[in-house]
Amino acid sequence: MIDYIELKMTFVPFHPSNEIVTLWLSDIGFESFLEEGEAVKAYIPAASFDYDAVQTLLNPLITQGIEVNFEPTVIPGQNWNQVWEDSFEPVLLDHLSIVAPFHGAEFRKGRVIEIEPKMSFGTGHHQTTFMMCQAMEHMELADKYVLDMGTGTGILAINAEQLGARHILAVDIESWSVENTIENTQRNQCSRIQAREGDMDVVTEVGFDVILANINRNVLIRHLNSYYDALSASGLLLLSGFFTSDVEALEMEAKALGFKRINTYEKENWACILLEKC
Repeated sequence: MIDYIELKMTFVPFHPSNEIVTLWLSDIGFESFLEEGEAVKAYIPAASFDYDAVQTLLNPLITQGIEVNFEPTVIPGQNWNQVWEDSFEPVLLDHLSIVAPFHGAEFRKGRVIEIEPKMSFGTGHHQTTFMMCQAMEHMELADKYVLDMGTGTGILAINAEQLGARHILAVDIESWSVENTIENTQRNQCSRIQAREGDMDVVTEVGFDVILANINRNVLIRHLNSYYDALSASGLLLLSGFFTSDVEALEMEAKALGFKRINTYEKENWACILLEKC
């Protein structure tokens, strides 16, 4: 079992340092983040934690006069699946229920997606996944060719198939996410999803009607041009994984390439943008 480091950080003032540091830490290997009151907690495998790298990363804030405190704590390896199972509550949208295998019929309302995430991201609990699923409810996905980048558990790919997509390519850089996606597609009796390990460079296909990408701001900006090239004429690009403060920068980058904004969703300081290729 893998030991993790929990890095607890406080800032005075708290905003916007909390959002800035989350983006910076994601670039050096931190996998997940949690805000509790006026503190940010970030998590990384203990073997990948570099105290000096964190100090260097935070120094620019300190030189700007921001009060920064951080404290790493080792979390011994444990059965993360059991921890997840003990705390997993069903996610209920207007027409969709996202449940775990152990949830009973009383939680399975409307369309149902059953997810066992293991080590992967994407249960519907996080604001970004929730918004992506919410936005997909209002998109015409019937008979569409879909690319799901950073698929995680495969939840968005599964949602796309349930909404009628004819074929979905689900891509993730992590091998365990690809394995988890395959398991979850089988769990949900999906037959039109192909899972593939890698980054955007393994996507050789073009002509996608819809691209879904719930990753992070830096990766999204880096791949915007590739998304544009991979989309069909008037194709749709649904993006999330970033804060509301990043919307303007993403929209400017997208507009420069030839996208136009169709809609924006926000939930608890996180954002989701729907773009159309012009």
